[in-house]
Amino acid sequence: MSASDHHAAPPDDGHTHDAHGHNEHGHGAHGHEHPSGVLGRFKELFAPHSHDAAVAVDTELETSRQGIRALIISFAVLAGTALLQAVVVLRSGSVALLGDTLHNFADALTAIPLGIAFTLGRRAATRRYTYGYGRAEDLAGIVVVGFIAASSALAGYEAIQRLLRPQDVHALGLVAAAAVVGFAGNELVARYRIRVGRQIGSAALVADGLHARTDGLTSLSVLLGAGGVALGFRLADPIIGLVITVAILVVLRDAAREVYRRLMDAVDPDLVDRVEVELRATPGVLDVGQVRLRWIGHALRAECEVDVDPGLSVVEGHRVAEEAQHRLLHHVPRLTAALVHADPAERGNANHHQLTAHHLADAPKPRREDPGDQTR
Repeated sequence: MSASDHHAAPPDDGHTHDAHGHNEHGHGAHGHEHPSGVLGRFKELFAPHSHDAAVAVDTELETSRQGIRALIISFAVLAGTALLQAVVVLRSGSVALLGDTLHNFADALTAIPLGIAFTLGRRAATRRYTYGYGRAEDLAGIVVVGFIAASSALAGYEAIQRLLRPQDVHALGLVAAAAVVGFAGNELVARYRIRVGRQIGSAALVADGLHARTDGLTSLSVLLGAGGVALGFRLADPIIGLVITVAILVVLRDAAREVYRRLMDAVDPDLVDRVEVELRATPGVLDVGQVRLRWIGHALRAECEVDVDPGLSVVEGHRVAEEAQHRLLHHVPRLTAALVHADPAERGNANHHQLTAHHLADAPKPRREDPGDQTR
């Protein structure tokens, strides 16, 4: 017995039900209530209480729109910043600022693979891609990590070249102003991308925000280098450039780890704990078996096993699984699909899985992670 996203027929209990078991008297039977009062109605305006399939699709489209909007805005900001810096480069001949300008153009261009991924992710699932195209974001995340790696390599190369061949910089005031503009533009874009990425659950957009932050640090190095040159220390710029290269490598590590975890279906263990708590709190659930969570794009999917009284009918057991699914959809953030399988609790020598036990005997069992585990 299981509860999935859609059901062929609602239970016949004397009430009118929709496709998800919501009856005409509201949600009292499901152990929670709708928000009430002015504040509650205001909240419902932005987060309507529904798990209808059409609403789930609309939510997915809205998160994709948010991601695309974030990319368009950040692309415009970074492109404008880079163009402004390019004008100053022509005036000053600053090689450091030229490198920063190229960084900003490169960062703006990362919007292209992400935009393609968000657009592709909105396509409906097919019989070949049964989970849809949400994983395109993870592939785009790999491209973004590549951009960060290229930025760190270029920054290190330029710093070493300037150490070996120091160059004079003109119009230091304009260079400093352009560096401040570059830092401010990148930091604003970084904060915006990271915030939206976390809101919609996009690891790729978060990684791209971290990339923008690295370019902001590069802009700051240009400012400090210009200050050092103004004070007569010609090697200030390349030395600071090497320090910033190390900082970029740290950000590269964090971004690569974020994308790696998503590709390996890693989730926050606290989410698993929360799912187990909601399942155990469901009336009729005697115990919780295996719980699996995975990200598909910026949406979360759950597959769970629960034990129920073996004396229940198929309809009654299904009702327990349906209630468990309903609780998960309400209380686990970013969860848009859940499959809850109801097993009859084993009593005495009863074994309700004898047909498949030999197939699953060697299957790896999830374990609680050691806090020191660095592969998470």
